[in-house]
Amino acid sequence: MPASNSLEPYSLDLTTGLPRMAAAPTTPRQQLRYARILKTAEGFAQRQFDTLSLSDVAARADIPLGTLYRYFPSTAHLMLAVYRQQLRELRDGVRLREGKGHALAGLMMEIFHLRVMQPGVEHCLIRPAGKDDDTAQLLREIDSLSEEVVGSLSRDPGKDAVRARILLHLVSGLVQAVRCRRLSLFEAEKDLKKACSLLTGEE
Repeated sequence: MPASNSLEPYSLDLTTGLPRMAAAPTTPRQQLRYARILKTAEGFAQRQFDTLSLSDVAARADIPLGTLYRYFPSTAHLMLAVYRQQLRELRDGVRLREGKGHALAGLMMEIFHLRVMQPGVEHCLIRPAGKDDDTAQLLREIDSLSEEVVGSLSRDPGKDAVRARILLHLVSGLVQAVRCRRLSLFEAEKDLKKACSLLTGEE
């Protein structure tokens, strides 16, 4: 597997019938174009998944459709890449704010809102990965990044890894409860804040 790169798209399993992704962007121009695709796609992530179209994203980003397909042969790959990039930005932001009292509840609320406000992303996070090895890899990387973001506020790495997973599972459940209208957004936020206070011992 190629070395980690913040702009790195993954190769696809050809058994899925999808074309192979292009190599990771290396030139400044390619990297800017790739970043523009992800930034543009963020706006589309707020729509329902079945209304999304790669051709619409390409047109809005002023990118040739063929270029977009080279990096993201399906809408699911694009949506997962968008969320992966958002998590990376959140992680980097937490590092910059380290020692400035960024509360765990506030961080969890950011992750919760990213998911609940982006149905296009959420659809891809909860559906089965299928036979596409690269979608599964993207999901594993997202899980790892999520735990890293939450764990970055901890002082006990072993204990915090478990706490991070518990809170992330809770976020998943709360997002689904809001989408199914079993909870209001306000009720879900209140439950998430309470869970954070119980796990940290801070009432």
